[in-house]
Amino acid sequence: MRDYQEWLRQYDDPESGVSWRLRTAQGYLRDALDRRPGPLRVLSLCSGDGRDVLDVLSERQDADRASAVLVELHPEIAQQARERAAAGGLARVEVRTADAGTTDSFDTAVPADLVLLVGIFGNISDADVQRTVRAAPQLCAPGAVLLWSRGRHREDINDDIRRWFAESGFTELDYATHDSRSRPSLGAMRYDGDPQPLVPGQQLFTFLR
Repeated sequence: MRDYQEWLRQYDDPESGVSWRLRTAQGYLRDALDRRPGPLRVLSLCSGDGRDVLDVLSERQDADRASAVLVELHPEIAQQARERAAAGGLARVEVRTADAGTTDSFDTAVPADLVLLVGIFGNISDADVQRTVRAAPQLCAPGAVLLWSRGRHREDINDDIRRWFAESGFTELDYATHDSRSRPSLGAMRYDGDPQPLVPGQQLFTFLR
């Protein structure tokens, strides 16, 4: 497995693909928050230090209408997220140090109105990607916005991913790409299907790198 503490230092380079992905994801999150009034729930899987969600919430006067659950397995990085939430005055953020690949880690956090599957699909098998996409309706309230990402520098299966989401009841809102070294991409989807109960004990994915 890669050194994820070291990997986070890519954010220090504003020209990196990771920095582009962060800025793009934050733009989608701001738009989703602006368009959805009232209380809402946020779920971020493999959330890292949470800067995509937490930095957006901390800049908003209405942040207290959002409750967020961030799931991150790496204990030091999860603690960084807790400290980031505390520094931003975000009392309604819970950071769980747990395996985001299993549904038992977030069973009380769904259905959510904003779902982040960012930084996952490039690190798991294609079969796990498809399994996770097919299960994504279980994470979403009707009308939820879901963000996903995958680099295209190895085999590019993103058209398949977009089709799997469409077949699972999602409408694509936007799909953005960047031609830095990792050739990152980021998709924004809206869930237009019916509510689905979360199946307990599912192992959706396992990280390979």
